[in-house]
Amino acid sequence: MKFGMNSLAWQSPVTEIERLLALSKKYDCDIFELALEDFSTLDPDRINKAVEESGVLIKTVTGIHSDVRDISADTEELRQLGIQYAKDMVDFAAQVGAEVIAGPIYSAVGKARQQTPEEVELKWKYGVENMKVVADYGAKKGIRFAIETLNRFETDFINTVEQGVEYIHRIGYDNVGFLLDSFHMGIEENDVPAAIRLAGKEARIFDFHSSANNRGTPGLDNTAWGPIRDAIKDVGYDDYCIIESFTPDCVEIAKAASVWRPFSESPESIARDGIPFLKQLFAE
Repeated sequence: MKFGMNSLAWQSPVTEIERLLALSKKYDCDIFELALEDFSTLDPDRINKAVEESGVLIKTVTGIHSDVRDISADTEELRQLGIQYAKDMVDFAAQVGAEVIAGPIYSAVGKARQQTPEEVELKWKYGVENMKVVADYGAKKGIRFAIETLNRFETDFINTVEQGVEYIHRIGYDNVGFLLDSFHMGIEENDVPAAIRLAGKEARIFDFHSSANNRGTPGLDNTAWGPIRDAIKDVGYDDYCIIESFTPDCVEIAKAASVWRPFSESPESIARDGIPFLKQLFAE
């Protein structure tokens, strides 16, 4: 297992990649997960140089889909903008050596509505057919997609692993699997370890977010980490274990995720306390 931080815990959008990778090295991270929010602030050459200097690899990147880009949106314009954003993420990931694009690629974050059965069917139609386009584009560049199930307050689309399995099966591409997030599963799943085992059995797991129940520091929360670890080991997953927390300064995600306060003593303390906890947890 390789352990690391998601950039949203420290800066949004990312403009100081050298500082963030230096922090990752300081706190013994193996990898760094980079949120691709504003491509204008991200220079692949600069990032690759910082990766080489720090020795901390960027193996996964995350995307933030919004109401201006959404592959399952009601309007063709927004769907096309969502497809293009996903393709841009693929191109960028390939440039910085990342292998996985993770997140709720199927929909804008924060889109939660009551819908008729006909509207739900149309959402699935657009979400599946456009994800096939994106998956095909990524496959040609060796990029995998990790679909994240989000809780009901952040999306009206894919909330549970069972729904995610159906979505992944409908897409039908081997480079599409799961990003499992302990925070979201803790809200939506009746049995989190069972959901992890279902994801591993019926589909594929490409990324794991070890998010505290209060989105602060893993190990300083009320999550039952032992059974989660056991389930992850049972399905043979041992790739990426990322701490995801947020800062109120991340305007785009803050409203959708209800980030009204800092979640820990300091942004650095999340890695300082969380990374050793996770490494010890999975060593047992």
